[in-house]
Amino acid sequence: QVQLVESGGGLVQPGESLRLSCAASGFIFSNYAMSWYRQAPGKERELVATIFNEGGSANYADSVKGRFTISRDNAKNTVYLQMNSLKPEDTAVYYCFRPGVTKYWGQGTQVTVSS
Repeated sequence: QVQLVESGGGLVQPGESLRLSCAASGFIFSNYAMSWYRQAPGKERELVATIFNEGGSANYADSVKGRFTISRDNAKNTVYLQMNSLKPEDTAVYYCFRPGVTKYWGQGTQVTVSS
């Protein structure tokens, strides 16, 4: 079965960095675009970044452009989100997402940015 397992969240101070990982299994990883979403308390889940299955192109939310970088390693079935210059407003649960006829979500990993 499809599994998406996120890791790498934590508590950091503003301006610091984190790298999230999402280990995928149960499907042909290289065939799918992959995305990161986030959901802050009291807010709707929002798309943060998408990387396409060819690995070369990506899209970002305006709020993270220039600070976050999405990447993938098809040999390791893993997608990453490098988050730099973190701000308090980046605080949220971050989810890995696989689109398709059937959509899959990871369990989420908490990122807290606070001084």
